[in-house]
Amino acid sequence: MPEILKNLPSLIYKWIEPNLSAFNADRQLSVWLVALIIGGIVSIAAIIFRELIGLVQWIWLFDRTENVVTAAQNTPWYVILLAPMVGGAIVGWILTNYLPLRRTGGIPDVMEARAIDGRDIDLKSALLSAGTTAISLGSGASSGREGPMVHLAAGIATWFIDIFKVPHGSKNTLLASGAAAAVSASFNAPIAGVLFAHEIVLGHYSRRSFVPIVIAAVSGTIFSRLWFGDIAAFEIPDYQITSYWEFPAFAILGLVCALVSVIFQFALVSTDYIARNIDIPLFWRPVIGGFLVGSIAIFFPEVLGVGYEATDMALKNQIGLQLLLGLLVAKTAATAITLASRFGGGVVAPALYLGAMAGGAFGLMASNAFPELASSQGLYAILGMGAVAAAVLGAPFSTTMIVFELTGGYTLSIALLLAVSIATGINQAIHGHSLFEWQLEMRGLFFRDGPHKYVMRSNKVKDFMTPLEQDAEPVYLSKQDDEEPVFLQETDSLEIALRMFDDNGLPDLPVVDGKRDNIIIGHATQVKALSHFNKALVATSEEEHRG
Repeated sequence: MPEILKNLPSLIYKWIEPNLSAFNADRQLSVWLVALIIGGIVSIAAIIFRELIGLVQWIWLFDRTENVVTAAQNTPWYVILLAPMVGGAIVGWILTNYLPLRRTGGIPDVMEARAIDGRDIDLKSALLSAGTTAISLGSGASSGREGPMVHLAAGIATWFIDIFKVPHGSKNTLLASGAAAAVSASFNAPIAGVLFAHEIVLGHYSRRSFVPIVIAAVSGTIFSRLWFGDIAAFEIPDYQITSYWEFPAFAILGLVCALVSVIFQFALVSTDYIARNIDIPLFWRPVIGGFLVGSIAIFFPEVLGVGYEATDMALKNQIGLQLLLGLLVAKTAATAITLASRFGGGVVAPALYLGAMAGGAFGLMASNAFPELASSQGLYAILGMGAVAAAVLGAPFSTTMIVFELTGGYTLSIALLLAVSIATGINQAIHGHSLFEWQLEMRGLFFRDGPHKYVMRSNKVKDFMTPLEQDAEPVYLSKQDDEEPVFLQETDSLEIALRMFDDNGLPDLPVVDGKRDNIIIGHATQVKALSHFNKALVATSEEEHRG
């Protein structure tokens, strides 16, 4: 027997042993198991969340389904006006007394928790936030349910991370797994859930994270399908592209959808800015917002709630041109007012809604101008859904897959990709970032500047300074040669510290108490600051490229 055959088992063992050791050291089997549990629990939570919305809705519409438009047409106008106001009063009371941030949570909070080490999402607050959103949507607030569900999923994931003491390096993977399960359960779209978790939550593709994310997405989808059935969210006819001569029209549709997305985002931003500058008690904000939304809904009941029935009608060619254009304006206004008034909700469903209306209106115009070449209005509505949502969310891959799985329209892939790419590119050129990135920048988090900028802004002096002994005598800053003393505060960013070292040419600076500027609580050195910066950059790079 050849010597090499005798040694083959030993050679194979030496080859795979380091890989197995690394696999076991990271407790990957435990991570997979936790991801499976998270997926199942998140799916059950998504079912309860949707049913709770329907229960609140039944109180005033006597209908628990998503057929809000049909139910509202048989409801007195004063009920439509009052329901969002009453819901707003309940939401205002909860915000004032129970939610510490005075708002509900959403996808940006999950992105922030992923990016900032130590920033967790409390399960109790996430549950209360989800309940507040269910009351908001059930009472007619014009927003989406998917973002709040992702936030709740992250709270559930954080709870299991703490219970099972998952390795720190797997925290972000399980946050993304929760998000994947939430999207999968909400849309019955597991592939879209996996892509969404990588594209939005992780911010990069990771082979190591892929398996637990897929496990969670599949687990979430199974429970959802057992409850709601294995059907697409929108049942549409079998649309086909009439002619390849239509592709210039698809490109123009991408341009139109980009403008719709930009206007929608500016409406959200400006309305929120105006609301922040109006000095009224927090309790009254959703009450007034509910009155405004209810006033719009008297004339356009299609804006109430998540809006999936109206979206479905657009996909089935059941809405005329005039109403399509009217709903573009009405839904934009209603959603902007809803979110600025501190109602709970997200922007995924409104973005899909606006895309369907914009695409449907464009399709009607195209078919009138070129009846022999243009495809159905519903086909353009599908393309519009993907294009507007991709531009608003900054997630072209997962949004494209959401539209595929929502509608079953895989044959439209080339046209959809063209419209999505053009809309995303133009939105980026005009608006500069996605809506989620804008919301994070309002909190001082600048993801689009690159990892080095983010690391410098998110890390603080307290992370690398050397504190004084606790029992040491108080040390006070003193002036030298009538010059103002140079110092750092423990809450200053790493960026400020590095600039301070460079501007003053000092290798060591005192760190003072933020509340008492003259008391020194420690010292920071340039060497430690640079070392901390390098370690943080390496950690970020390892997370993004670890296979």
